[in-house]
Amino acid sequence: MATYLTQEGYDKKMAELAELEAQRPAIKQAIAEARDKGDLSENAEYDAAKEAQGMLEMRIAKIKELVATARIIDDSNLNTDEVQLLNKVTIQNKANGAKMTYTIVTENEANLAEAKIASNTPIAQALIGHKKGDVVEVKAPAGTMQFEILDIQIG
Repeated sequence: MATYLTQEGYDKKMAELAELEAQRPAIKQAIAEARDKGDLSENAEYDAAKEAQGMLEMRIAKIKELVATARIIDDSNLNTDEVQLLNKVTIQNKANGAKMTYTIVTENEANLAEAKIASNTPIAQALIGHKKGDVVEVKAPAGTMQFEILDIQIG
């Protein structure tokens, strides 16, 4: 199954992969040092180093699989007529007047700290396909909320 990424997201995954692969020699060294300390059956350092190696290799394999199946999203076709993937959308909560700006991204690139929400979240699902000035309803655990779309920009 293909994974959709922006060029920026793809580049970040490749950088993360390189960083993880660079950790391999240090973990091999830690395993060798722990092995040199004697009896492996009671060697907590050895067990911890082997576990760290397993976790690292699992993460590397996961990222390699992700980038191998990645499809880069062509952002040259983006527009701001209506909300779509990779748009930066400013919305206003109709109940309390709070304004928020989110960029709608793929699931693999979502990061709330950077105001990037996944396209499969309830708020993104409600916004996609709507135009500036539209009021959309988002069903949340706390109840239904209404947001007005104030602005749509290319992310």
